[in-house]
Amino acid sequence: MAEYNINISDIKKCSPKLKAGDRVFLSGTVYTSRDAAHKRIFQLLDEGKDLPFSLDGSCIYFAGPTPTPEGMVIGSCGPTTSGRMDVYSPRLLDLGLAAMIGKGERNKAVCDAIVRNGAVYFCAIGGAGALYAKQIVSCEEIAFKDLGCESVKKLELKDFPVIVGIDSHGGNLFK
Repeated sequence: MAEYNINISDIKKCSPKLKAGDRVFLSGTVYTSRDAAHKRIFQLLDEGKDLPFSLDGSCIYFAGPTPTPEGMVIGSCGPTTSGRMDVYSPRLLDLGLAAMIGKGERNKAVCDAIVRNGAVYFCAIGGAGALYAKQIVSCEEIAFKDLGCESVKKLELKDFPVIVGIDSHGGNLFK
């Protein structure tokens, strides 16, 4: 297993060298999105409307941060179960999504879309949201404010620790 420091803007360029089980420290911009936000994103896509962020080369973190304590950038921000987004992920990957961060296994359609698009699925540790919050240097709510913790947020990460769960070659930590 290798260890890498990667800027999220370089994911597509770096994904061929990543293997399931590699440790990665991510820095750069990610967007939070969970079930409710994914549903709204799909409504926008189906209606031909602009999305709150470009999918091209982007990374979605399946997370719904807790309220921000005074003096902090963000509340606890751990991963949610990725399987709930499996119905949405193949289309988003086909539209340019480069990476996802979450926890747990993904279905075959998602795994196939990861390989087909040269993308990567990173796993974060459930229950470590307070520790992950320390690696988030900024947080801006950018869409669907009415969804509360499930609104889409733009996060800037610095050395955010993840493990490659599914690589662009089909390697799968869960198999």
